[in-house]
Parts: sequence; C-alpha cells; structure tokens
Amino acid sequence: MLEDLKQKVYEANMQLPKLGLVTFTWGNVSGIDRDKGLFVIKPSGVDYDKLKPEDLVVVNLKGEVVEGDMNPSSDTPTHTYLYNHFPKIGGIVHTHSPWAVSFAAAKMDIPAMNTTHADTFFGDVPAADALTKEEIEEDYEGNTGKTIVKTFKERGLDYEAVPAALVSQHGPFAWGPTPDKAVYNSKVLEVVAEEDFHTMELTHQSSELPQYLLDKHYYRKHGANAYYGQNNAHSKDHAARS
Repeated sequence: MLEDLKQKVYEANMQLPKLGLVTFTWGNVSGIDRDKGLFVIKPSGVDYDKLKPEDLVVVNLKGEVVEGDMNPSSDTPTHTYLYNHFPKIGGIVHTHSPWAVSFAAAKMDIPAMNTTHADTFFGDVPAADALTKEEIEEDYEGNTGKTIVKTFKERGLDYEAVPAALVSQHGPFAWGPTPDKAVYNSKVLEVVAEEDFHTMELTHQSSELPQYLLDKHYYRKHGANAYYGQNNAHSKDHAARS
C-alpha cells in the first residue's frame, strides 16, 4: 500500500540527518495521499542508519494505524491534527534543530529580518503557546497540533504562506505541498533562526524587513507573476530583459 509515497517519505526522512536537522532519532517526516485519506510516517525511535522504506507506517486521518509492524512516531497525533486542519499540505516535518528550538524555548517568533526569510516565509514564523499541564496530561501530542492551528487562526495567518511554526518550549514543525518541500522549509527555518540570533546579537535596533521588501522577495518566488527559477515562463522573459 502506498509504495511510491513510502519511498518519497523515506527519502525525505533521510535528508534530515544529511542536512543537520536531527540528532539521534529526534525528528520525523510524514507525507499524505489525500485521495486515499492516508499518510505515511516514520516509526518511533528508529535510527536513521537502520531505517528502510518498508519500516514506514501507514495511518488514517483518525490517527489509526492501517499498515505497518512498528509503532508510528510518537508525534503522529500532531501530524494527524495538522493534516485535518491544514487541508492543502502534503508533508510535515518535526525536528529539534537547535537554532529553531532556541526561539521556541524563549517563546519567541522567528522574525522576518532578511530576504532569505522572505523567500520562503511571508512574515514572522509564530511561536504557538506552550501547553498547559492539563493539555499535556490530556493529550500531549494532539494538543500540540491544536496549539499550532489555534495560533494561525488567532493571528489570521495563511499556513501556505508561512509553512512552519514553533511550539513554545518544544520545537519546530514545518510543512509543504510534498514531503521533500516540507524538509526544504524545515532547513530554511533553521537557517533563518540562526541568522536572526546573530542579528540580535549584533544590534538592538529594529531589523524587521519593510513590507515592500518582504513582498518583493516572497512574491517573486510565489506570486502569480513569479519569475525566480526555471519553472516559470515569466522567468525567461524577465531574464531576457535583464
């Protein structure tokens, strides 16, 4: 079942250690088949150098295992909640990458301070509320998904335009239209978190991007008239005029 998706999710998981996003087994990637209402996720606690595509676990949108011999990631309820409430995402990544975790531990948004950030995230990456004692005892991982969705709703954020969040005192989650794009967004998040930290060390002056520069860099890659890269016909016209 879902052999092609398993291979893609496996390859996406294997990118995490290569990109320096995980230590030991501290991370996971999932990917979903929306037509079937099933997603594939890394099994819990399995070393990356021992992971095989057939080890991945298939889960439905009720969070129930429908295929697999291993226990799915302990973060499966978070992935389930996000897939149910962010219907256009196709992959999710959770890591404990140190720079993003630093902002999560400080309960701070990762602010849009440079164009590297603006190329991927249309505004600050939010730090969702830390869970209460009651929320942790009731349904820790499920409520982790709930606090992310609640934060996006309360702030009026577009989950496609800002494809990541921090859970305060925990760590980052990122997502995208595919598992590999979710990994890409996770790596960008870690890079800009480190850049922001150094910026804050260097100056106490406001370094937030002006809206016009944020708009320019985000929309040149994601807008209706995007011209960055080789996938848009408009890019060729723009290059010819440059």
